[in-house]
Amino acid sequence: MTDNTSFDPYGLSPDATEEPPRTFGGALTRIGPGLILAGAIVGTGELIATTHVGAQAGFALLWLVILSCFIKVFVQIELGRHAISSGETTLRSLRNLPKVGVLLVWWWLIMVTVTQTQVGAMVGGVGQAIHLAVSGGDVPPSTSPGLLRGRPELPWAAMTAVVTAVLVGTGSYRIVQYVITSLVIVFTLMTVTCLALLGATNRAFGWQEISSGLTFQLPPDALMAAFAMIGITGVGASELISYPYWCIEKGYARNTGPRSELHDWERRARGWMRVMHVDAWVSMAVYTTSTLAFYLLGAAVLFGDTEGRGLPKTVAGMLETLSGMYEPVLGPRGALWFIVIGAFATLYSTLFAAAAGLSRMLTDFLWVNGFIRLKTEQDRLRWVRGFGMCLPFLSLTLFILIANPMLMVIIGGFIQAVTLPMIGAAALFLRYRRTDRRITPGVVWDVFLWLSVIMLLVAALYGVMKQIGNSFG
Repeated sequence: MTDNTSFDPYGLSPDATEEPPRTFGGALTRIGPGLILAGAIVGTGELIATTHVGAQAGFALLWLVILSCFIKVFVQIELGRHAISSGETTLRSLRNLPKVGVLLVWWWLIMVTVTQTQVGAMVGGVGQAIHLAVSGGDVPPSTSPGLLRGRPELPWAAMTAVVTAVLVGTGSYRIVQYVITSLVIVFTLMTVTCLALLGATNRAFGWQEISSGLTFQLPPDALMAAFAMIGITGVGASELISYPYWCIEKGYARNTGPRSELHDWERRARGWMRVMHVDAWVSMAVYTTSTLAFYLLGAAVLFGDTEGRGLPKTVAGMLETLSGMYEPVLGPRGALWFIVIGAFATLYSTLFAAAAGLSRMLTDFLWVNGFIRLKTEQDRLRWVRGFGMCLPFLSLTLFILIANPMLMVIIGGFIQAVTLPMIGAAALFLRYRRTDRRITPGVVWDVFLWLSVIMLLVAALYGVMKQIGNSFG
């Protein structure tokens, strides 16, 4: 390994400080990292896993969807708080933890390797959605006699990988934020509209169905799917780790400046923390709204049709099922395009955000472990661009080999859920041992932070025990 101490790619300069906005409206103009996170979150987890759980369990797990989206925000903000306090990226913070730091960053590498199956599902899902729209409802099969034969969605999936590689390969934070913000606006409007239009179909539902999903039921037949949903919906493990990177690149830490004992630093740190809070809670409102819409669509439309079996094995098969209920309102072609546009915005935003975030984290992984030496900011950008151009094609290859988006999402969701309590425990350590005490939260916040970590731990333990029971039972 090489010496990496000569240049810090995320180092803070006293000359780059900036006063934080003082009003809520001013803070809204400076959000961005949370919207990138929302784009990363609302993807295969919501379109496939959440809708799948709704199709299996009906309205019974509505409470779990809400809780899963809400509770992880406390860990997310705590990691962002440490980034503002120290200027450190997540992997550097984890690497510096006593005794377990090295193991945690290598486990992260294992996790992101496995969760590339999820990203592969996004590439394939986008390809299936485009093919469905272009062909007018010809659903591609989930399996085929060969890797390439009989899979008409593959050319569209390949085109998706090429476009993503070009865009992410620029390495620009600004492009990432603008592209994903546009897609977030589209998929949020589409999912809410989807739900609103149910009232004009024979699948309308009311408060009675909603209230039945708020009684803390946990149907045995949907337990594993529910566990995977906890790992994917809301802020997942990958998104938790990536959030501080976007906060740093947006400028929250840079604008605060290097930590000092001066009152000016504390004032700027608290001000930019307020901006980050607005950013995180706005993003939570966005992805919770979309997540609930997908779940309710699955519960209202697919639960009765599938008799609790869940979704078809292809994204296109699910979209065709969903579009069918809007045909009386929009007509066959209008209903198909309506569903496909929303699915495309949802899936592609996650694919784009995942590739952009992972390219930065992989570069940081190599640097904090001393495998590469970065002498200038341009060195870092070259590595980020290189990874950004390669990752979409890795995802495409995984989709070609596995060919089942549903299975790919469940695999990724499982390992992310197992990783969540590790990140939660790290957030607690950073909160009490590493974050500057002048910007630490109060008792109420700490209670919710502990509840968040406990919930993540219980979910992970249950999922592992269930998987072991299934394997040997």
